[in-house]
Amino acid sequence: MGEKLKLYGFNNLTKALSFNIYDVCYAKTAREQRDYIAYIDQQYNSERLTRILTDLTDMIGARILNIACQDYEPQGASVTILVAEESMSPRGKTQLAHLDKSHVTVHTYPEYHPETSLATFRVDIDVATCGQITPLSTLDYLIGSFDSDIITMDYRVRGFTRDVNGKKLFLDHEIHSIQDYIAPETLEKYDAVDVNVYDANLFHTKMMLKEINLQNYLFKTDIYELPPKVRLEIMNNLRREMIEIFSGRNVY
Repeated sequence: MGEKLKLYGFNNLTKALSFNIYDVCYAKTAREQRDYIAYIDQQYNSERLTRILTDLTDMIGARILNIACQDYEPQGASVTILVAEESMSPRGKTQLAHLDKSHVTVHTYPEYHPETSLATFRVDIDVATCGQITPLSTLDYLIGSFDSDIITMDYRVRGFTRDVNGKKLFLDHEIHSIQDYIAPETLEKYDAVDVNVYDANLFHTKMMLKEINLQNYLFKTDIYELPPKVRLEIMNNLRREMIEIFSGRNVY
C-alpha cells in the first residue's frame, strides 16, 4: 500500500455512466463463427481496451492511479482503471489531488449461436465519478471506438453536496436527456428512445442503427456470392436479432 493521497476539497455527488454496445455479425458456419470470435478477441484485447480507457480518462481530466487488465480464455477481456483528478498544486514531494473521479472499467463478452449463424460482441463500460465533470462528455468517443449496432446507456447522479451557504445540491448540472450529449450527426444514424426518471436523477437511452449495409455484417463472405433470397433471409435474421436486443425481450 502506498501513502494516502491528500485531497483538495470534495464533491460528494456520485455520477455513474453505464455504456453497453452490441455488434452483431453473420457467420454461416461453425468454423466462421469461431474465427469471428477469435478475430474480435484479438481486435479488442486488454491492450487496446486499455488505450481506449486511457484516452477516456484524459478526456474527463483525470489522472491514472492504477491499471489492472486481464485477457480471458476462451475469450473476453477486462480492464479497470483507478483515477483521480489532475493535481491542483505544483508537483513536488507532496502530491495534492482531488478524488472527484473514482474508476473506469470495461468488460467484453463475445458469443455466437450455431443455429442462427449469428455472433454478438458485447462491450460494457462503466465510469464512476465524484465531482463536477460528467462522464457523459465521452459518449461520442465511446460510440466511435466500437462498431455499435445497439447501444444502451444509463446515467445516474446519487448523493448530495452543498453550496457555500450549506444548501444541499442533488444535481450540479442541467440534464434532460443523455441524447443531449451525443453529436447530432451520430444520433441521425440511430433510432433512439429515452426512459427518464427526473425525480430520481436517473436517465436511460437506448439506440439502434437505422440502416444495415449487409456487407458490413458478413464475415469472410462477399455479398455477391449470395443469391438474393439468401441475402434477404440474412437481413431479416440480423434485424430480428437487433430488435430483440434493443427491446430487451424475445419478440419473435
